[in-house]
Amino acid sequence: MNKKILVVEDNATNMYLITYILEKKGYTVVQAANGRMALDLAQLEEPVMVLMDIQLPDINGLEVTRQLRQMPCCGTIPIIAVTSFAMSGDRENALAAGCNGYIEKPIDPLRFIDEIREYC
Repeated sequence: MNKKILVVEDNATNMYLITYILEKKGYTVVQAANGRMALDLAQLEEPVMVLMDIQLPDINGLEVTRQLRQMPCCGTIPIIAVTSFAMSGDRENALAAGCNGYIEKPIDPLRFIDEIREYC
């Protein structure tokens, strides 16, 4: 079974924490620090899930999600927004862009894997 997850995150501390948690549970992590890299790696690596930061330095995560949804490799895989955007309407915007779920930062390391497993 492919347990490869693409993590799109520009903050090094957040990337480290998410990667650490996923790898401890047996997942393979592919890291993308920006939207362009995420689009390229999604085609190349064919992950089973994408964890998407919304605020990225080049293309925002909502636009990256929209573009991923148009690609054969990612049309149906779970894309989960993992973001500090927690204002009214942010969850709805993420879901409208094509995300399947929404996890607020800071993540709870004790619950994170359970939240991920709901989608994959």
